[in-house]
Amino acid sequence: MENVILVIHLMLALTLIVVVLLQRSEGGGLGMGGGGGGAVSSRGAATALGKITWALAIGFLVTSMTLTIIAAQKSAGSSVIDRLGDEAPADSSVPALPGGEGLLPPSAGDAPLTPPRAD
Repeated sequence: MENVILVIHLMLALTLIVVVLLQRSEGGGLGMGGGGGGAVSSRGAATALGKITWALAIGFLVTSMTLTIIAAQKSAGSSVIDRLGDEAPADSSVPALPGGEGLLPPSAGDAPLTPPRAD
């Protein structure tokens, strides 16, 4: 159920972005003004886009709150503080690290890995 709501939430977010970008600027917001023409120039279309924006925004908020409630119900009864005292199970499939000597870079006195070539 959570995945379905999350997909709807993402589609609402993307659609809301597109609808907001399609709207005509009413000027003054970023100093760019609402210069002539554009794809949406009539006032009727602007109010229709405004209504669509409101509907998408309400849907976005509803899905946001629903996802928050679902996340709160999933985490009910558990706390990060409670989990701090628990020891992590030892995983035997992880190889042990080599000793401290194997982790250091070779020093100048170490023997080279390849023997010198006899020319």
